[in-house]
Amino acid sequence: MDLHGIGPSGAARLLVEVGDITRFPNRAHFASWNGTAPIDASSGEQVRHRLSHAGNRQINRVLHIMATVQLRNPAQGRAYFDRKKVAGKTSMEAMRALKRRLSDTVYRRMIDDATTTTVTGPGGQRGTTTDSSVTSSHPQAGSSEKSLPGPATSQPRTPLPTSA
Repeated sequence: MDLHGIGPSGAARLLVEVGDITRFPNRAHFASWNGTAPIDASSGEQVRHRLSHAGNRQINRVLHIMATVQLRNPAQGRAYFDRKKVAGKTSMEAMRALKRRLSDTVYRRMIDDATTTTVTGPGGQRGTTTDSSVTSSHPQAGSSEKSLPGPATSQPRTPLPTSA
């Protein structure tokens, strides 16, 4: 949610849909998966690219909302969009380029977060494990917290009376 234009629902959607970001070997694969990789639409002397209509549409929508929010405010996204317009791109081409750039930014942030989580461990601090506690490194389990010695046995149930 630290990225400009990503709210709680967008961040949740990214986390749910993407899952493990390390399954994408690079940012180009991530862009192809989310539909922000450009598709060649050239004809003759005219060299153009268009936005892909394939890919994960939910993530593409999150990136589109992120781009729209950045265009409304004087942010880095707005400056990038304006530079593309000055370079001769149409509004749609500049928006496509901005969405691809935001896809790369999201990918980079998620990779950084995944790397940080792996290094620090589940407790958020280096060296912590799931079985450590405040008072000792190996907490003792009470008798009520121990698992049963064998499989549970089921008790026969009394059948319900049938109505006539």
